[in-house]
Amino acid sequence: MHNAAMTKYPPGTDDLGMLRRRSRQSWLLFAVVALMLLVAGLLLAGAYGRSQALAELAEQSRLDASLKASLLRAVVERQRALPLVLSDDTAIRQALTSPSPQSLEPINRKLESLAASAEAAVVYLIGRDGVAVAASNWREPTSFVGNDYAFRDYFRLAMRDGKGEHFAMGTVSRRPGLYISRRIDGPNGPLGVIVAKLEFDGVEADWRVTDKPTYVTDRRGIVLITSLPSWRFMTTRPIPDDRLAGIRESLQFGDAPLLPLPFDRIEARPDGASTLEALLPGDGTEAFLRVETPVPSTAWRLEQLSPLKAALAAGAREMRLLMLAALVPLLALAAFLLRRRQVVAMRSATERLARTELEEKVEARTRDLSMARDRLETEIADHRQTAAKLQAVQQDLVQANRLAILGQVAAGVAHEINQPVATIRAYADNARTFLDRGQSAIAAENMETIAELTERVGAITDELRRFARKGHFAAEPTAMKDVVEGALLLLRSRFAGRMDAIRIELPPDGLKALGNRIRLEQVLINLLQNALEAIGDRDDAAIRVRCEETAGGIALTVADNGPGIPADILDELFTPFNTSKEEGLGLGLAISKEIVNDYGGTIEVESSPSGTTFTAHLKKADAQ
Repeated sequence: MHNAAMTKYPPGTDDLGMLRRRSRQSWLLFAVVALMLLVAGLLLAGAYGRSQALAELAEQSRLDASLKASLLRAVVERQRALPLVLSDDTAIRQALTSPSPQSLEPINRKLESLAASAEAAVVYLIGRDGVAVAASNWREPTSFVGNDYAFRDYFRLAMRDGKGEHFAMGTVSRRPGLYISRRIDGPNGPLGVIVAKLEFDGVEADWRVTDKPTYVTDRRGIVLITSLPSWRFMTTRPIPDDRLAGIRESLQFGDAPLLPLPFDRIEARPDGASTLEALLPGDGTEAFLRVETPVPSTAWRLEQLSPLKAALAAGAREMRLLMLAALVPLLALAAFLLRRRQVVAMRSATERLARTELEEKVEARTRDLSMARDRLETEIADHRQTAAKLQAVQQDLVQANRLAILGQVAAGVAHEINQPVATIRAYADNARTFLDRGQSAIAAENMETIAELTERVGAITDELRRFARKGHFAAEPTAMKDVVEGALLLLRSRFAGRMDAIRIELPPDGLKALGNRIRLEQVLINLLQNALEAIGDRDDAAIRVRCEETAGGIALTVADNGPGIPADILDELFTPFNTSKEEGLGLGLAISKEIVNDYGGTIEVESSPSGTTFTAHLKKADAQ
């Protein structure tokens, strides 16, 4: 058979060889394309990742710079208040008006104390002639007392404009700082100037904690405050020689050369930031992103440099990983499809080679299948008979279940009708007695009551008929006072001798629950009947009925001081036909629970040897 197939289809073997050669060529081409896609994807993803990382770094750097500028402003504002307050100090004015060692010594001590508490570098008082007459550092060898500061801009500005601010190198301390000055006026004109010097060592120390060089420049681009001390008094842009000479002669920055910052390859960005290469002390050249922001309430600008190398590398790496996570599955899917196509082609060629053998086997298998078909038809007929029997059994089970439910409903009807029927019997006996006595008016009242109870029996029968059909009375606002009075009416004749044991707190007229009056009366009747039977004829028998509004709705409580419910009965108290009474059916509490549940409420029970308390929680009508 095999030789016959090979003779019939001689090209088949050649087809398989040609398919294998094409398969190898396809995989080689696929590898080249996949490699090109991976390389291109890595390059593009790296460029995009660096771009995104640079944008995110610029945004974060602006936030950091704004925060640092706000903190710097807070430091400056805190020191501005000191000269303002001291300029109105009466003792200082008197000391300037009549300077003497006795008047200036208390001023020295006051300035010394204020400088320490306000964290100012130094606070000093300058006379109208520019000579310092008191200072917080009066005890130190570098005391400012006696020094002439008339040439300082902050003195001249204060004398001219009333206040001044000037950042400069100290002529005595040789430490840079911001000089904040205020003029002190007397009745006949200026008396002098009070100056507070603010140094930024703490701010610069905080900036040095991060790896982001930060510095503050004035309008001329001169670095005033910086986290890198070697950059102090350098410039962000060249200063013309004529202006440079004037700045040096003013000694504002001492003998600082005012050289440009060591920045190179500065490139501006559309978002206002710029990239550059900076020469750091001892670390060589490094690439940074520079952002700048104004310092509020000053003429300064804060600039921050954020390292680019790590951020860009992380951004490129993250984007490349995302690209690989997307591209590799696509390439794997393409490889799978290519392999699947090749497998299909190989399978097709193999099938052509084996077709003759398969055609010969088909005939033999056809006979076997015919026999199998006959057996299958027989089995199908057996299955159909079994399914018909199963359906009949299921119908019998449904019918049996219906009969069981009808039995429970019939028992419930007998239990629920027994209460008003017993009351009717009591009223009928009373009416006969009244007729024998000739008291027809009272007998007529009993007859009317019997008629009402007969209607009540009909209503109960209708309710239980609906209950048997699994129907429900629609919930409506029901006055709880009517429910309590109606239940007492049904029980009064049957338990005439024991009704005095019931203590009732009638609910207010406006208290209404969601439910139906007749069904809620059934609940209360069942609870009261159980309580009356529980207390028996004991002398101290007591039943308390209370209906009150709660946070969750309305609580109807029936409490007795009977012997309590046995533990074996309490566990299945609301189960149908569960009772400890010889003549009871055990349906009262089960039906009561179902009625309360129908209207969205619950029943709780607490029992002990000292008594039992049933609480029905109902929904309040206006809470719907």
